[in-house]
Amino acid sequence: MRYLLITYLKQRDGKIDEAVTLASRLKTSDLRICNVIMDFKEHKVEKCVVDGNSLPKNWDSLYEYYQKIYPNLIKKLE
Repeated sequence: MRYLLITYLKQRDGKIDEAVTLASRLKTSDLRICNVIMDFKEHKVEKCVVDGNSLPKNWDSLYEYYQKIYPNLIKKLE
């Protein structure tokens, strides 16, 4: 696996669900649908858009944030 793909889905009641996927390669639909795409081979952020706003593509801060939330998934990617 190479990519960490995260998609945020807003529900009608205002709550937000988070869907996380690991992938070996990116599809065109991933680039369109996913909010956060991290490439663990190149150590770069391909995409980071949350609530319609582009956020800085800072690898270190995103890595540190998601490492705390998904340590087992991050370990698989490394």
